[in-house]
Amino acid sequence: MSSAYDEAVLDFRRRKDAHFAAGRGPVSTETFTGLTYYPPDEAWAFRVPLHTAPHAGAPFTLDTNTGEPRSMSAFGTVTVALPGGQRTLTVFAPLGEEQPARVFLPFRDATSGTQTYGAGRYLDAPLTREDGEVWVDVDFNMAYHPYCAYGEGWTCPLPPPGNRVPDGISVGERLPDGSSH
Repeated sequence: MSSAYDEAVLDFRRRKDAHFAAGRGPVSTETFTGLTYYPPDEAWAFRVPLHTAPHAGAPFTLDTNTGEPRSMSAFGTVTVALPGGQRTLTVFAPLGEEQPARVFLPFRDATSGTQTYGAGRYLDAPLTREDGEVWVDVDFNMAYHPYCAYGEGWTCPLPPPGNRVPDGISVGERLPDGSSH
């Protein structure tokens, strides 16, 4: 029996697959049959407070797969309780956005290179502002591969060292069985 949460995650995945199948993604529509995912698991969805970075808004350079640096704002940090313990991760926003609706969380984990794309995965985490606090919805079920996982020609930011965690995050998008990206 699936929960309302599971159904919402599965619906999002169906819509993403339809988007890619319609030619609005990084894959060939001639061979695309859908992305591969781990089963949804609500235990990997966290609502955590945002800890604003001391120099939020200042440029932060992320390395990329092509060597072309990408500048973003290190907007703050979030701390999540992963199986191996508490992990503090940096979240990013586009330069110049003082109150973004969501933050970008690139990460690499123990599944990277075997079950998921070797360079890591991404999350787009919505922000909620309540009673003077800013909360981040970090839902690893929504983790996705960057476009560079599907082919050449894409410049993708790499997770900074602080966003490389030893834990295996076995939810979200994964490699197709037998694939070795």
